[in-house]
Amino acid sequence: MTAELIAKYEEHLALVRNLADNSIKGYVSDLDSFLKHMDLLGITEFSKLELTHIRSWLANLQSTGASRATMARRIVSIRAFTYWAASQGWISSDLGAQLAIPKPHRTLPEVLDIADTQKVIESMQVRMDEDPTPINIRDLAMVEVLYASGIRVSELCGLDIRSIDQERNTLQVLGKGNKERVVPLGIPAMRALENYVKSARPHLVTDKSESAVFLGSRGKRIDQRTVRGAVYEAMSAIGSHMGPHGLRHTAATHLLEGGADLRTVQEILGHSSLATTQIYTHVSPERLQKAYKDAHPRA
Repeated sequence: MTAELIAKYEEHLALVRNLADNSIKGYVSDLDSFLKHMDLLGITEFSKLELTHIRSWLANLQSTGASRATMARRIVSIRAFTYWAASQGWISSDLGAQLAIPKPHRTLPEVLDIADTQKVIESMQVRMDEDPTPINIRDLAMVEVLYASGIRVSELCGLDIRSIDQERNTLQVLGKGNKERVVPLGIPAMRALENYVKSARPHLVTDKSESAVFLGSRGKRIDQRTVRGAVYEAMSAIGSHMGPHGLRHTAATHLLEGGADLRTVQEILGHSSLATTQIYTHVSPERLQKAYKDAHPRA
């Protein structure tokens, strides 16, 4: 029963909800964890599932030290499953609908200020000028693109040559849920990208490269681990441990501080909900002070 149930649910997530592979893995992993807990409780028939069994699973997870954010995600996951299970007749009613989702504590993401961002890029530029290897040229292009566009590391790895529009200075990006969007790219980033494609990528290309933009040292499409390593190395210039996602936070913050509206930033980042984008609306003390002095008549 367990194998059949998981297989059917996985098929539903892929074909009906059209979720990305990583999202499907997360949902299936949560379901697998829950079903194993049911076995420990001695529940052999899925039709006998009760809300207390779900609460028992969640309590067990919480006892292992799971954070509020993790618990909220698990509850969202099990609610999605019970809704589907009830619609397919596996259970008589949607038991998970009665579960409340705790609000996770939101912490502001770490971001670089403009000066530090400039230092990171300049240090990479110097390294490339002194040692213009294909890898150094590639790494500068990757960091420039990540910061200029705010795209996810997975989206960077998925870029193909046809994704680049040099006339419009844009990238066509395949995001979560296989949703495509067009993202603008600044001139410095486009120049770094063009330099990499013309002068460095040909030295990395093999018969395994296909149309991937960014390649690893062996010619395959670059993986996320390699990108993270390149970003960590770049950040060492300012003593930061920020990764690619931090560059995404930084890009969003600098866009908003530069005057971009929230809807535009939402579109650029590929957020399905505006609420996700709103976490970037924190304002630096310097900008707050300047806005006050400029706007208040008795500042």
